[in-house]
Amino acid sequence: MKLSEKYVGNKKRCRRFCFLYHILVCAFILAGCSNDRGAEEIKTPEIVVYTEGSAESMEIDTAVGPESESEMELASESEPELETVEADWSAYFNGLNGTAVLYDASARRYTLYDHDLALTRRSPCSTFKIISSLIALENGILVPEDSTRTWSGEVFWNEDWNKDIDFSEAFRTSCVWYYRQVADDIGKDLMQANLDHLRYGSCDISDWEGRLNTNNQNRALTGFWLESSLTISPKEQVEVMERIFGEHSSYSVRTQTELKQVMLVSDPEETGIAIYGKTGMGKTDGIVVDAWFTGFAEGLEGNLYFCVWLGRTDDRDVSSSLAKEIAVRIVSDHYEN
Repeated sequence: MKLSEKYVGNKKRCRRFCFLYHILVCAFILAGCSNDRGAEEIKTPEIVVYTEGSAESMEIDTAVGPESESEMELASESEPELETVEADWSAYFNGLNGTAVLYDASARRYTLYDHDLALTRRSPCSTFKIISSLIALENGILVPEDSTRTWSGEVFWNEDWNKDIDFSEAFRTSCVWYYRQVADDIGKDLMQANLDHLRYGSCDISDWEGRLNTNNQNRALTGFWLESSLTISPKEQVEVMERIFGEHSSYSVRTQTELKQVMLVSDPEETGIAIYGKTGMGKTDGIVVDAWFTGFAEGLEGNLYFCVWLGRTDDRDVSSSLAKEIAVRIVSDHYEN
């Protein structure tokens, strides 16, 4: 048999086979279609491809949603809702332009004096040393037992700054040149990441060197936190303190402890409560426009976070030490009541 004849024979057999195969497939399909409706719904479809915005994907989202919402509601029910009340603390301020904010963590209650000022952002000034210290301690940039920095020899207006100085003394004397170096060691990226994490006011460090500060041209004594690009409200100051020292803090216990050691204002053995905080003060044209004291207090019933801010007041002396005095009185009276 020739090769061509063999090929033709094979081709005819292949056609007959394909014909029989198609008959069997059609019979199978027809048999499937004769089943009841319930069986058809069970078998279809075996594979479903979902596209964004399709009805199928919307149904899936709807099915999952209530469970997620229920879980969130159960979580929120475990803690009382935040409460905000206003108080008349004018007697503490005695005519001074200013505001005060307390947050009682155990009661989840904010108490505000002068609501509008409590929500107005201002330069944090030296209260920002809490944040610089926090970031530097957490990342090993500051090690308290080996933290002395060398004085450049430049004579500054504050005599306490004219020497080699360590972390504890730099915080206590609010040494700007020391913290200017700390900020530069932290660097812009790490600083920005932490401010974003803490939701620290405007989070604006764009004027890194503090050139917007017209009171001082000495770059050893300027920065974005000193009457410059970074701003924060008194209420936000309180919220940040709670994020640092509250029960849900993301910072290590060691960092918090080291920071508390330099922030301690009143010894609990003397007053019955431990108050921690930092002052800050800024001027414009030689006049004090920002005077701060912010921090927190530890009591038997939980932490109390606070902030007092004083602004320019005609014919009155305004200072950070006065803001501190007002804050300590408000906090002490709160515990007594």
